[in-house]
Amino acid sequence: MPLMEWTERLSVGVARFDDEHKKLVSLINALFEAVQAGRGREALGQTLDELIAYTRNHFVGEEAALKQYGYPDLESHHKEHEALTRQVIDIQRKYHAGASAMLSMEVMTFLKNWLVRHIQGTDQKYSRFLNDKGLH
Repeated sequence: MPLMEWTERLSVGVARFDDEHKKLVSLINALFEAVQAGRGREALGQTLDELIAYTRNHFVGEEAALKQYGYPDLESHHKEHEALTRQVIDIQRKYHAGASAMLSMEVMTFLKNWLVRHIQGTDQKYSRFLNDKGLH
């Protein structure tokens, strides 16, 4: 059973961004399955690499759309993205320094909580704004 399931409550009403958010849910679930199978430490390295690539691509695309349509809260949204990116890079640094397998659970919990909070809070704020501009 997955740690986290995609629900419509997580949808921001923009298919491209929803698909990218689903990718993060998939990463979290893959890490969870690896931890349950006793492969958490090994899976963490790959998950962190994918997560960093995800954040770069997703955040750039999301912010470009928000800028294109004149989203008024773009600066605050960008700062949240920067904070997550710094946190993930810090986690990756701990991993490469030989952090324990418990780091896998820490990362899963962090990602799940951040994703739900960010999507249901910050991202939901732009949902209607972008939908009103014709982006679905």
